[in-house]
Amino acid sequence: MGALCVLGFAPYYFYLASLLSLIGLCYFWYQSNSAKQAAIDGFIFGLGLFGAGIYWIFISLHDFGNMPSFMAGLATFLLCAFMALFPALTGWLSVRVSNAKSQQLLITIPIFWALADWTRSWIFTGFPWLTIGYSQVPHSPLSGFTPILGIYGISLLSVFIASLIGFWLVKKPSSVIWKRNSIALLVLILVTGNLLKLVEWTSPSNKPISVALLQGNIPQDLKWAPEIADRTLNKYLSLAEASQARLIILPETALPVLSSELPVELTTRLQQLANKNQGAVLAGLIERENGEYFNSMLNIGKANPEAYRKSHLVPFGEFIPLKVAFGWIYRDLLNMPLSDLSRGSLHQQPMDIAGEKVAINICYEDVFGEEIIRQLPAATLLVNASNDAWYGQSNAAYQHMQFSQARALETGRTVLRATNTGATAIIDPHGNVLAHAPHFTESTLNGTAQGYSGSTPYVHWGNWFFLAICWVGLIAICLPNFLASRRKTK
Repeated sequence: MGALCVLGFAPYYFYLASLLSLIGLCYFWYQSNSAKQAAIDGFIFGLGLFGAGIYWIFISLHDFGNMPSFMAGLATFLLCAFMALFPALTGWLSVRVSNAKSQQLLITIPIFWALADWTRSWIFTGFPWLTIGYSQVPHSPLSGFTPILGIYGISLLSVFIASLIGFWLVKKPSSVIWKRNSIALLVLILVTGNLLKLVEWTSPSNKPISVALLQGNIPQDLKWAPEIADRTLNKYLSLAEASQARLIILPETALPVLSSELPVELTTRLQQLANKNQGAVLAGLIERENGEYFNSMLNIGKANPEAYRKSHLVPFGEFIPLKVAFGWIYRDLLNMPLSDLSRGSLHQQPMDIAGEKVAINICYEDVFGEEIIRQLPAATLLVNASNDAWYGQSNAAYQHMQFSQARALETGRTVLRATNTGATAIIDPHGNVLAHAPHFTESTLNGTAQGYSGSTPYVHWGNWFFLAICWVGLIAICLPNFLASRRKTK
């Protein structure tokens, strides 16, 4: 059932499969005789979900990190097992807090699941991959709630529906009133979600601008090879100069040199191109300042280039947590360049480009909706520069694009994705992919991007509304149980 849940995520987008798998898990949880059994059921489900969903971690460790296959397989399994602890904890807490009362399980299961998804977004710097809410983006009626509740609110609604149907299957309630009310509630949620999808939360700010998203298709195992650096620089220069777009975007670390080592001729020609097109060229590369290295996007189109520096780094990929304890992994097992970067500021401002306010994020950062809204509502366009070549020809790049679709829904903004090998795409404020470049091909994705102003409710309050709903629900369940236990002890 956990593996079936993966079909709700890109590239499949079969959101009903995720709901069906969750219904199956809830069915087992309603039949659990103890919190321990519920935890075991949740753990097994989690192994299926993450084992089928993030198998590509092995590719990055073994194929490109040169870690021995046994160690890479073990590390991938251990990560999946750690992630599976969250649905296990959900099952255990749901049964314990509800005292195994089915009516209360209806509420505790979705609340604890959604809180577990949210907790995964910040614990140990966060890894919210395969958060259940994403499985409903952008086609499910539930995605209409995304601009209000955010992605964790969609997790809450998804699991609530599964919990309600699971209750029906196990308990087979005979009350006609209960049946009518539950059906009415399901219909209300789905109809409201569909109606919310019609709401225009934001409005166009200016005329659309022309954009060109460059996909160099540089093999990851050769990307940092010194002997092909000049060829890579010339490739991106040629792709850029062939475009007349006002906004030209290169992928994350597209230029394999330090910003201080960029050839003067390349910088000059890109600045001339930006001036001719009355726009900008955004390029990914590494900056060095005061002995620190930053994963940056540089606006080369300006006489005095401005930069966005990545602030949310990938643990064990871009920085080494607890170097004393884990430094040996990089020394003896892995061959990963740029594995010890520094963080950029948490509060960077959008760039003024072609009449738009462009908020940039790099790769993994767009998985954190609460961080993306830091530059809103000032920003009118969102840009994500990524390099998912680390994961080979797997589903990782498609899953990553689906997360960008959720960011578009949460913010009511167009999202432009420029990547090395895919998924390079233009996404509208409703989460629909307007244009998508073929993966693993050298190409330029040309199109137009409409800037938007205004705020969705999620931009205003972030995850606080979702968290308030969860805590109110828990108080409504826990308080009567606490008072009842007090009466028994008297």
